[in-house]
Parts: sequence; C-alpha cells; structure tokens
Amino acid sequence: MVRLNKDILLSAAILGIFGILGAALVSLTWTATAERIALNQQQAFLRNVYKLIKHDEIDNELLQDVISVRSPALSKSAVQVYRARKQGEPVAVVFSPVQSPGYAEPIRLMVAVRTDGSLAGVRVLSHLETPGLGDKIDESRSDWILGFEGKSLGNPPVEKWKVKKDGGAFDQFTGATITPRNIVATVKRTLEYFEREKERLFKQPAEQSDEPPFH
Repeated sequence: MVRLNKDILLSAAILGIFGILGAALVSLTWTATAERIALNQQQAFLRNVYKLIKHDEIDNELLQDVISVRSPALSKSAVQVYRARKQGEPVAVVFSPVQSPGYAEPIRLMVAVRTDGSLAGVRVLSHLETPGLGDKIDESRSDWILGFEGKSLGNPPVEKWKVKKDGGAFDQFTGATITPRNIVATVKRTLEYFEREKERLFKQPAEQSDEPPFH
C-alpha cells in the first residue's frame, strides 16, 4: 500500500511538472508570436502611411506621436490619430481606423489629411463588401479609392461631395452605389472634423496607447 501511494505521488508529480512545462512553453510561444504579429502589423501600417505621405516628408516617430479621439463623425469607437511632423512642424494627421457603413460589417478606412485640409489619401484597411461589386473600393481591385488624393472641402465644393448619381463629383460603381456613397460621406465628415479640431489635434499631448493602429 505504501509503495502504491508512493507510485501515485510520483506519477502525480511527474504529470504536474509536465503540466507546468507545457504551460510555460505555450506562454512563451504566445508571447513570441504576439510580438511578431504586432511588429508585422506596425510595418504594414507604416507601409500604408508612406503610400499617402512620402517618407522624407516626416521625421518624427509616427507611432509614438498619437492621440485617441472619439466622435460619431469618425467611428462608433475610438480612433487613433497619428501626427506627422517635419522638424517639429505639423505635416498631416492620419486617422485610423475611420468606420464607414458597410454591407456586412463597417468598412475600416485610413484617412490622411494634410495641414491645409487636403487629403493625402484614403485607403481601405478591411471590408466585407460584395465581390465584384462593392469590393472595388479595394485598391487591389480598382483605382477608385486613389481618387481622393488632393481633394478637400473646397475641391470639389462641399455640395458636390456625393456620388454622381446623387448630383455629386464622385464616381459610383455599376450595380453598387451604396458602398461608394457611404465612403464619400465618411471621408467628407472626416475632413469636416479635421477642420473643426485641427488645432487641438496637433497640440494635444501624445498618449501612451496599448491599442495598435490596426485594431
């Protein structure tokens, strides 16, 4: 009986050790993987930014010069605002992610606005729009989203910030008007928000954020 108890205790101890080692290994693997994923996400985010604002236009640490804002004009949740500067002078802000109504879920956008109120550009971060129709907002499917570059609330005039079907200046897609209509309206609201909040957006102290720019 004593030997049996010793064998049971030994087996339990061995199982316990393996359990601890297994948990530690899973934890280490998860930590390493999470760090790698976060780094890849940061690099992807910056690649998108540098498509809109040339790398040599910025000399600050963009991922460190960030604030979080909340406005129904931009999104139902908090939006990260990255401030691009050159020699301490404001160059542009990058709103990420701005949400536009979508077919199955909100369309997540990156919107970059220069200090003069003109768009450095807009990119779609994620969407679930109908393939062959609404998915033409994706730059890999068409160049429609590239048409925002250089646009502002004065170019075209505010009243023309609509798709052509509604009497505006922006193209829509054949058989899919709702998606581009929503994005045009969302980008317009973002520009209006920037115009109202421009001074605060650049002057507010940077925040320490645990949220990635791609959440």
